Amino acid sequence: MTISSDQQIPGVSPALTHLDEQGRAKMVDVGWKPVTDREAVARGHVQMLPETLRLIMEGQVKKGDVFTIAQLAGIMGAKRTSELIPLCHPLPLNKVDVELEADEANCRVNITATASTSGKTGVEMEALTAVSIAALSVYDMCKAVDRGMQIGSVRLASKRGGQSGDIDLE
Repeated sequence: MTISSDQQIPGVSPALTHLDEQGRAKMVDVGWKPVTDREAVARGHVQMLPETLRLIMEGQVKKGDVFTIAQLAGIMGAKRTSELIPLCHPLPLNKVDVELEADEANCRVNITATASTSGKTGVEMEALTAVSIAALSVYDMCKAVDRGMQIGSVRLASKRGGQSGDIDLE
């Protein structure tokens, strides 16, 4: 599809930075931006049967320690974000934390990931990828007992640093 500079792509904001004047995908040039400290926090959860959550909490899942494996998977996912998301810049990550918590009241595992860097672009995608990969790992480890699990509410909770400043979404 070719779009002239005076046309807007249907359903696309004119402020999208990953499109050129012809509507083609492009990687944003961040070379001019200053290096700043940046941090992003993302959250999500895996909904499951009460029995599945009980097995996780009691360490009875046959594949092993669900929280430890999912935590490692989330960290590994954050480190490989630019390989998974086509227009993402590869970033030197200063730190990635992935926390998993049993939420008995809601029959789910809550996941929080925090990513930080000193760089020219933010780490939102790395935090979101960490949550997503950790959630997929929980599903993979528990699917033998609960194929009806649902991954949900993967979202950015906050970001710090960069040109757009601090944003708290929760």
